[in-house]
Amino acid sequence: MDNARKAGLHPRNRFNTRYDFPQLIACCPALAAFVKSNAYGDDSINYADPLAVKVLNQALLKQGYGLEHWDIPPGYLCPPIPGRSDYIHHLADLIALRRGPSVRVLDIGTGANCIYPLIGASEYGWSFVGAEIDAVAWRWAQKMVGANPSVTGLIECRLQKSEAQYFQGIIKQGEHFDLTMCNPPFHASAAEAAEGTLRKQRNLGGKKTGLNFGGKANELWCEGGELGFIRRMIEESAGFAGQCGWFTTLVSKSEHLPRLEQALRRVKAAQVKVIDMAQGQKKSRILAWRFGAAEVRPLA
Repeated sequence: MDNARKAGLHPRNRFNTRYDFPQLIACCPALAAFVKSNAYGDDSINYADPLAVKVLNQALLKQGYGLEHWDIPPGYLCPPIPGRSDYIHHLADLIALRRGPSVRVLDIGTGANCIYPLIGASEYGWSFVGAEIDAVAWRWAQKMVGANPSVTGLIECRLQKSEAQYFQGIIKQGEHFDLTMCNPPFHASAAEAAEGTLRKQRNLGGKKTGLNFGGKANELWCEGGELGFIRRMIEESAGFAGQCGWFTTLVSKSEHLPRLEQALRRVKAAQVKVIDMAQGQKKSRILAWRFGAAEVRPLA
């Protein structure tokens, strides 16, 4: 089997070479039913099949991180594990590869899959708070944490009660986080999200039966889309400058960066970084900012 590196993935990513399906099947026998030879004669799965994608994730998490139990409720977002792992590794670079539970991370919108806390706690031993506004997703994330004793003591899930807030109501008085992270909704409306779903299905050659990675409304779209979501986050972050080190978020559309950087200038961020990420042909980036000793004020 060709073990060439996958283009764009972080060098520490455990999944930056082609999947060893025999090893994955040995780790997760249920995967065998979904593995077939593709047009090139290589083992693969049908990435347009949501069940196949979910079982592959279960195998990857078990093989890579020793997470024995992982699942999602019907219709919720099923994340691609290599890309999610990359975000964690880039965050580790931001804090000079510090490890252990003294590193505290806040994941905004952790989702039913709870994937960032599960990976970050397993890979680096970090402590996480996963914030979630959807009560079903929040309960499910708690269930996933409780099902994996290796990380149970490192992850706390908190329910956000206000759709208009990100940090308020989650970060407690006197609490400090080294990092915050977020994978924001990409779309500005349900119709736009549906079109994105159909486009992904066409690219994968799938039938119009549902997105292979799933996703509920709050996971896929919000008022103002990705740009509006992140601008509101930036504005609120200034009020928590003394309680967080690096604030970070994924940004899927590079054309949003100039307006986001303008928003960061308005709140007087002391340092801003844009970290490019890629998984194959899919390009993304992390926007990171911190306030340091700079004087900051919430926007008027």
